[in-house]
Amino acid sequence: MKYYTALLFLSCFIYSIAAQNKKVYTISRTEKPPVIDGILNDKLWENTQIATGFIQFRPDIGNTLPENERTEVKMSYDNNAIYIAAYLYDDPKLIMRQFNTRDNFGQADFFEVVLNPNNDGINDTKFYVFSSGNQADALASSGDNDFSWNAVWDSAVKIKDDGWVVEMRIPYRTLRFSNKNVQTWGLQFQRQFRRYRSQYSWNPIDVTVGNSSLYHGELRGLKGIKPPTRLIFYPFTSGIINSFDNKTDTDFTVGLDVKYGITENFTLDATLIPDFSQAGFDNLELNLGPFELAFSEQRQFFTEGVDLFNKGGLFFSRRVGSAPTGNTSPNTNEIVVDSPNIVKVLNAVKVSGRTKKGLGVGVFNAFTERTTASLKDTITGQFREEVVEPFSNYNIVVIDKQFNQNSSVSLINTNVSRSGSFRDANVTGLLADITNKSNTYNIEGQVKMSHITNIDGTKTTGYSTSASIEKTHGNFRYGIAHNYTDANYDINDLGLLFRNNFNNLDIDVSYRTFTPTKKLNNYRISSWFNIRRLASPNVYTGGNTGIQYRATTKSLHTFGSSVNFDFGKQYDYFEPRQENQFFVFENRLTADAFISSNYNNIFAIDAEIRGRRFFETGRYSKDFGFNIAPRVRVTDKFLLTYSFDSEKRKKDRGYATKFNDESIFGERDRITIINRISGRYNFNPLNALTLTFRHYWSNVKYYEPLYTLQENGRLTQERGILITDLEDDPNINFSTWNLDLNYSWQFAPGSFLTALYRNQLFNSNDASTLGFYDTLDTLFAQPIQHTFSLRIQYFIDYNNLIKVVKQTI
Repeated sequence: MKYYTALLFLSCFIYSIAAQNKKVYTISRTEKPPVIDGILNDKLWENTQIATGFIQFRPDIGNTLPENERTEVKMSYDNNAIYIAAYLYDDPKLIMRQFNTRDNFGQADFFEVVLNPNNDGINDTKFYVFSSGNQADALASSGDNDFSWNAVWDSAVKIKDDGWVVEMRIPYRTLRFSNKNVQTWGLQFQRQFRRYRSQYSWNPIDVTVGNSSLYHGELRGLKGIKPPTRLIFYPFTSGIINSFDNKTDTDFTVGLDVKYGITENFTLDATLIPDFSQAGFDNLELNLGPFELAFSEQRQFFTEGVDLFNKGGLFFSRRVGSAPTGNTSPNTNEIVVDSPNIVKVLNAVKVSGRTKKGLGVGVFNAFTERTTASLKDTITGQFREEVVEPFSNYNIVVIDKQFNQNSSVSLINTNVSRSGSFRDANVTGLLADITNKSNTYNIEGQVKMSHITNIDGTKTTGYSTSASIEKTHGNFRYGIAHNYTDANYDINDLGLLFRNNFNNLDIDVSYRTFTPTKKLNNYRISSWFNIRRLASPNVYTGGNTGIQYRATTKSLHTFGSSVNFDFGKQYDYFEPRQENQFFVFENRLTADAFISSNYNNIFAIDAEIRGRRFFETGRYSKDFGFNIAPRVRVTDKFLLTYSFDSEKRKKDRGYATKFNDESIFGERDRITIINRISGRYNFNPLNALTLTFRHYWSNVKYYEPLYTLQENGRLTQERGILITDLEDDPNINFSTWNLDLNYSWQFAPGSFLTALYRNQLFNSNDASTLGFYDTLDTLFAQPIQHTFSLRIQYFIDYNNLIKVVKQTI
């Protein structure tokens, strides 16, 4: 036994030493570039160094591949690009190769190349090629991947009798690197066997400490390469037809997006004539809460390359071009006949980059046009225009200094300036994210200040701070955090803050595995304990504790559950929608459990159940919900998914409406049902047809009499207020329908034709007695919005354009 222990210790020691020694790949120059066709018959591949000896890091650690599943990678370069050839040995009958859209992984094996031209252990450029031929790419910082970044590069895949082959060409325009004559880059290769969800890397990765960027090997031998002129043009044209309520509008746009490398490390992105006509419909929901409902960004310019601008959570891009901030003020006898719900973006520019020494700089700037509403005098018939959003400027400046391969300090400022007598806003944040040299502990701190100039000229300044310390290595981890935001802190002109005025303490503990057990690939147990207070007045508002478990079996089924308990009295100062008032509830227990079966199977299913109950005298609220989502991979090209979500809240209590400037509460039953269907057919890696459908229904019915709120935060029905006493009926029947059919064809590198058809229905009233099917009939009786659009975008590289011009002269 002692010899076995000694041998095990020696093996672990040797492996730990090996993990600290970086592998080196010495690249060779070629005079004749290969043809990117997945056939490795080009002469440059004959006598090129082979990178092999891949080591497993997920789900197990340290395993090597058998000879018939080995990976061999070769590299070369010239003045224009890096070339990569990978032979991934395997049984072709076992290779999973589901077709997908770009940047979506699905059920397919993949080969990944990671390049870090600065060799800083933080900022990576990643390129993925799937066994189906699909591509993905991402920019990564400290292990966080940004797949919204899309570059134009070439790849080809061939399935062989003993595996599959990948051939890649990565042009220098996709990378940011210095002008030094001799260069050393960070380099990593990874391979995934989808059938096992096992992942291997060329240079060993220790997943128990730090992020994967710290474990790169090195690429040496690059000589005499120069950064090209990084100037890319994206001219586009789009046409759109909108039809609603027997009215049809058409629009035709010709525009241009530009990417320009200002220096070796900094890039300018500009949308000179913005066109967001193909942004999807928002998934509308009935919101009964006190905070706004936020929707995700769907405009590509605002989702790509914004990692620097997202520092500190001060940038919510949906604010740019959102609904007007001003309101109409009708005079006597006037009505509003046209009130726009969006503001047109005139143009937007981003400049961002990072020096070799780790200094990142980002500047974002956008202008929106002056927007007016139209009002009509019902007696004279005269019309007038009223400004609801003036000409406005949105600006962000970020400075971020990285150091020690794992830490950073950032300064960010956001500013919104509106012309005329409208509100202006300025927010500044100082951020620190510090990890010790051994990557075992992390400290984060933030100090932020908002400064608002109101319409009446008064000014308001608010503050927010946060601090945390966390153990970031090993199986057992823990952390403690404090978050404070005063009542005047407001970032919502360009950011997103659901609520302010809090003073919270959070503690969390977790245990996770990094190697499989007898029955599980991995599992994680997490627990938390939180205490919440107001910042002003400094009073206790509640506390909660809970536990969560999540695990994946050897057969790749994932399951888990969680329980959270809000213990004792909870004082909600926001639900009443009035200052200095609070609503009390107590002892709320929520729980959920889920299972997600192995997506590698032709048929898979996701299912979840959830519930909530109050242990409170005189309250009998019960909530129950479930979701079931079967999915069928009909073929490797055709995937179909259906989702059904149902939630019932019985005798829930909350704010209903205002009555004589007093907050009225109610006890209510709420039913919500959501049906979703999504399907995708990939003709090949460059052609895809997708369909998404969603129907959302939520019904709210109040009991009588309604409640008023007492000074102690409790509710009373003593006044006997009925719904007929109110100006507005709080009962709600809310229904919406969206259908989206999209065809995308990449007809040339970086060039796309996109055809889109959408329709939408919406209805909201107080007919809460109607059931699901009667509500559906009412919805179909509403006018339907039809939208058809066609967009063609072409990719033009300045360097290729110059070559063509020279050849024609």
